[in-house]
Amino acid sequence: MIEMILKPVGIIHSPFKEKKDSPHQGRYATEVSEIEIFKEYKLAMDGIEKYTNLIVLYWLDKSERDLLKVIPKGSTEKGNDVKKGVFATRAPSRPNPIAFNVVDLLDVNQNKLKVKGLEALDGSFLVDIKPYWKDIDCVD
Repeated sequence: MIEMILKPVGIIHSPFKEKKDSPHQGRYATEVSEIEIFKEYKLAMDGIEKYTNLIVLYWLDKSERDLLKVIPKGSTEKGNDVKKGVFATRAPSRPNPIAFNVVDLLDVNQNKLKVKGLEALDGSFLVDIKPYWKDIDCVD
């Protein structure tokens, strides 16, 4: 097996302390979260203030990693309880529990970013940030 080394580049401070507190999808979140970039990665933030939206990748450390099929959230309310493969869902339980949210960048202060639209639990590790570009990231 090939070994991958993944290093957190920051930590997320959010109002969501438990899974039940967070919204179903980050885009539904109206609460503000703070992303703290670790000091050794501060230079990687150069120019980030130019963007209004960011793609935030973070680690879902409380998710199960051994499930390959799940019943998607909201399916049972619609009368559908058929399991789907996790790659066909947005379920947090997956072999590599990496989350993806497009957030609104509200403020940049030193090594901290204030954002809206994040569903991360407080204390989640930040994996990466990329600028959101509508012409590349929005598919018609």
